[in-house]
Amino acid sequence: MATMQDLDRIALALPAVTKEVSDDGRPSYVVHGKSWFVFHRSPRRDAVDAKGKRLTDVLVIRVDGEDLKELMLNDERGIFFTTPHWNGYPAVLMRIKDLRRVRKQELEDLVAEAWLTKAQKRVAKAWLAEHSSDQ
Repeated sequence: MATMQDLDRIALALPAVTKEVSDDGRPSYVVHGKSWFVFHRSPRRDAVDAKGKRLTDVLVIRVDGEDLKELMLNDERGIFFTTPHWNGYPAVLMRIKDLRRVRKQELEDLVAEAWLTKAQKRVAKAWLAEHSSDQ
């Protein structure tokens, strides 16, 4: 079972990552000081629960293209979703409360894959070479 503390630890262990925190405490994980790859989204009217209340616990996770996004959206656990705002954009949404339904290793993979979409090629290549024996 994964937690926000796990997300923080995993993201900050990746090269060139910093954490930016909004005024209301929502973290964004940024690579090379400019490109986010995971962030805690502020409530928006396009992400609501069954009663129409805006969701306050939505994570946005970059993915490597529409095919992967579609695959994740079809995950049988139903933990990934999207909204019209994110149509055509390589990212999936996930509620923080659903982190508990994700194994820590799966979260590590999700975060690393998101990071790889934004990391500089040489940094990503070096990291992959270092971690390929871990697989």
